Amino acid sequence: MKIKALNSLYKPTDIAVGSARSCYFGKNIVTPESASKWDKKNDLLNSIFKAGHHTTLMHYHFTFLIEGMSRLLIWRLLHSHPFYNSEQVSQRYAKMKIDNFTYPKNCDKSKWQNYYEKMFDYYEKLIELLTPEIEKILPKFKKKEALKRAQEFARYLLPMGMNAHLYHTINVITALRYIAAIKSIPEAKDEAEEFAMQIEREMLKIDKDLAPLIEFAKNAPVKFPEINIEKIKKEKNIKKDVEVFDIVDYDFELNENYAGVLRLSNIWLDESILGSFNSYIKLSLSADAQNQRHRRSPAIRAKIEDIYKRDFYIPPIVIQNKEIEKLYNEAVEYSYDFFESEKEILGFSEAAYALLNAHNIEIIEHDDFNEFAHKAQMRLCYNAQEEIFDITYKQVKALKENGVKAAEKFLPPCTIRKIRDIKPICPEGDRFCGIKVWKLDFDEYERLI
Repeated sequence: MKIKALNSLYKPTDIAVGSARSCYFGKNIVTPESASKWDKKNDLLNSIFKAGHHTTLMHYHFTFLIEGMSRLLIWRLLHSHPFYNSEQVSQRYAKMKIDNFTYPKNCDKSKWQNYYEKMFDYYEKLIELLTPEIEKILPKFKKKEALKRAQEFARYLLPMGMNAHLYHTINVITALRYIAAIKSIPEAKDEAEEFAMQIEREMLKIDKDLAPLIEFAKNAPVKFPEINIEKIKKEKNIKKDVEVFDIVDYDFELNENYAGVLRLSNIWLDESILGSFNSYIKLSLSADAQNQRHRRSPAIRAKIEDIYKRDFYIPPIVIQNKEIEKLYNEAVEYSYDFFESEKEILGFSEAAYALLNAHNIEIIEHDDFNEFAHKAQMRLCYNAQEEIFDITYKQVKALKENGVKAAEKFLPPCTIRKIRDIKPICPEGDRFCGIKVWKLDFDEYERLI
């Protein structure tokens, strides 16, 4: 793993102290330059930090360039909370490479290399078999995209040990929380410790005055939450893979603020924030990695070990062809056999790198209607990944079945823009899916790929 923090004109502690002093300095604003020269700077910094007054440390953001981090650690730590922004290499659109995997600490590297090579071979075979099948389905002007669409579905056979590179931007407090949180992380523990060590190094390169705050974070008590998914399922009588419950119904006006690409509904909040619901969702690790990017749709995610069973997602396009389905199932069963043998040797935390993107987990998600209106636009678009499209469709359908009036407004972007008479109707330009979804009724939505 390699991590580099981009340099900034000012130090984070100078900005923090300057902003703190400006709150009580009536004459004018206290600049970072002035704060850096103040002899009591570190005294004030440490005092307000230990008192929990952390907003002053949220002005400065680190942008980390990260290479060689596993998808497992990204899913469990970097994208499991709302306080970040990432731009990450896409397994949907970029062809993966065989030399791009994380090896668990103390593993038999030759054995794991054989496993990774075997899974990568399955990945490439699935791309080869799916490409002509997908080409048959795509409209004429989209047929050239068949290979990339095949990669999208083949990635289900890639292990969570597959690495990624990304830009990752967080504020100072989130960076300190990472350093504290890794002490209780349930998967990828050794890699998480390496990550914390590297971001500490990069933070101190930029500002050595962060040292006492980092030490505080290292010693802060932290506990991974106990999450009893089975208890929730029993209490809420959950029977399906996607169910909604605890609904607070509140209708809202679907106006221009929801239709534009600036998402101005996030600035001019309206009655939509008063409506809300919870969802039980069973989904693949791959789909949840995309689901996490909706930072205002927080979800609880139990330790994988606590909910583990052989359970995996099969894309509908795979089921259409018996030869392809046989290959897919063979790959998944081989993977589970390897994982279960390795967890006895390495423990669950490190063996979890072997779990596939296809492996199913269970989450409980919370949405207010304002956020879900945005999520529905992004995920009911026919360009969205098929699995998360299907999940979002089932959430909206369940809300409709529960008599939620506002559910009529959870629509793809083209349909909303058509309703509001905004041109172009499809905002995707050359990425138009080829289907005039705005002319379809909700019950007519159907996706195979």
